[in-house]
Amino acid sequence: MKKFAASCLSVLMIFLNFLPAIAAMLNLSDIDSNYWASKEINYVVENEIMRADKNGYFYPDNSVTRIEFVHSLLKVLSNDNLDVRIKNQFKDIKITDAYYSDVLRSQQLGLVYGYPDNTFKPNKILSRAEVTSIMSHITKDISTDLDILDKFSDYEDIPQWAKYVYAKAIKYGLYVNYPDETVLSPNYDLTRAEAAVLLYKLSKKLNLVKTQYKSTPKEKVLRNEHLNVSDKAPCNGVTVTNLRKIILKNNVLQISFDERYWSKKSNAGDIVKFVFKDGVYTEESTLVIPQGSTLTAEVTHIQKPKWFNKNARVSMKFRQLTVPSGRTYTIDADPFTKDGTLKEGPWMTFAKIMGWTFGLGAVGTGAGIGFAFIPAATVIGRGIAIGTPIGCSVGLLTGFITPGLHYRTKKGENILIILNNDTSIYNE
Repeated sequence: MKKFAASCLSVLMIFLNFLPAIAAMLNLSDIDSNYWASKEINYVVENEIMRADKNGYFYPDNSVTRIEFVHSLLKVLSNDNLDVRIKNQFKDIKITDAYYSDVLRSQQLGLVYGYPDNTFKPNKILSRAEVTSIMSHITKDISTDLDILDKFSDYEDIPQWAKYVYAKAIKYGLYVNYPDETVLSPNYDLTRAEAAVLLYKLSKKLNLVKTQYKSTPKEKVLRNEHLNVSDKAPCNGVTVTNLRKIILKNNVLQISFDERYWSKKSNAGDIVKFVFKDGVYTEESTLVIPQGSTLTAEVTHIQKPKWFNKNARVSMKFRQLTVPSGRTYTIDADPFTKDGTLKEGPWMTFAKIMGWTFGLGAVGTGAGIGFAFIPAATVIGRGIAIGTPIGCSVGLLTGFITPGLHYRTKKGENILIILNNDTSIYNE
């Protein structure tokens, strides 16, 4: 009964941990997985950058107002709780308005300015060009050539004031041009789906934003998830926050040799490179380590093969993880084996012993045939009967007493490693 209760409690805890992610997906009644901006919309809803209504409708084709975009932009820049230190100068903004603080935060930061007549026009619809201008305004200055616009068939439709900002935004990849990649449609109203795409892109490129416009976000735990690399792993927990994925200590990961390795040709101090042939995902489908990430290890000790069939043992310390973007992480991990070393398995040892056994068995058979043939060809069978078991016995004994095997692998061969500390992979 106690085991049953514990199992029910575990299932309940797992469900509660998954609930935020499940809700984010199930609440979008008008967005299916095939929708062109499905990933970006789910991201902004899950991270509370944009919202669906109480019935789960996102309304992706609706236009976006100035205040809606300001609210979302403050979220992305982690300034949605910024203390307001300026007075309201806008005739059309009242302290009773739900968006009062967001308008003043925007004005204080210099994100989206008001108009010369001291109005903010919070409900005015934004065009693609206006939003692109905002993106350009808050990102770091770079030198760019207007020739970058020539690849778009409607570049002449870009307002004169927006040509440079469009060139800069295109160079940074902070623009949207769906459904035709050769058309910008700068004077069209921005849709909620397009806003979601732009805000998603910006959230992944915060390093491009000027320092004065962004704040360090507070970390919050979104959910706890699980890996399932090895049933023998002491731990399988992954903590997912708004900033990173934390692979907890004693998790086990599978990696592959990037090149062939042979302990006979290796020395302590050598660096060995490994690769993640596949992305590492949690059971709940969160990507933790991208496919193609590399891991480097230092050979710390090699114990050579010893007599009586004791195989070589290779000690490695895994020290650095590099993801495809080039970002590196320091890790501390060891091979996940009984003694923490890499060595040939029992099947290779068995194959070696059998090799000696059958090899010398064949020699013994040949010798028996030869010796038997000399006195009389009719006793060859007797020679085989004597030579074969003697040869096999000598081979078996030799296989057992000779030195063991060097550790040898092929490119792409898999091993398991265990983490000695929590390892964080930050969102990009």
